[in-house]
Amino acid sequence: MTSFSLDTPSAASFKAEARALRAERARAGVPITHGAALEEIARRHGYRDWNTAAAAVPERVVSPFQVGQRVRGAYLRQPFTGLVLGVQLLADMQHYQVTVKFDRPVDVVTSQLFQAFRQRVTAIVDLRGISPARTSDGEPHLRLSKI
Repeated sequence: MTSFSLDTPSAASFKAEARALRAERARAGVPITHGAALEEIARRHGYRDWNTAAAAVPERVVSPFQVGQRVRGAYLRQPFTGLVLGVQLLADMQHYQVTVKFDRPVDVVTSQLFQAFRQRVTAIVDLRGISPARTSDGEPHLRLSKI
């Protein structure tokens, strides 16, 4: 059986699963219609039927950042450029968990007495790429923008 591990279900991802299910069943000698495949996929995801699923999920999920995308920004006020390693849409559909690998390590300590460098960070950002988590003086932990 084909496995799908999309972060957020969408009508497009359900349709792709249905196509894969039809192909799998055809190879097994038990062909099904596209409509029957859509119904089965909807039930697998906990919906009563395809119409209920199609009404409940977005047609497509668009992320402001993509895996492999180059970004720039500031992490704990330190400027960086880097590469997006992971993106996951959260349940509220308004925030993403992103993992960024910095091109050069970022010193996350403001003290002059010692240093602590980070090469990779995972944080929550909103649709604009701004972290809702704040430092003690109100500055976002992470600000991301596309290069």
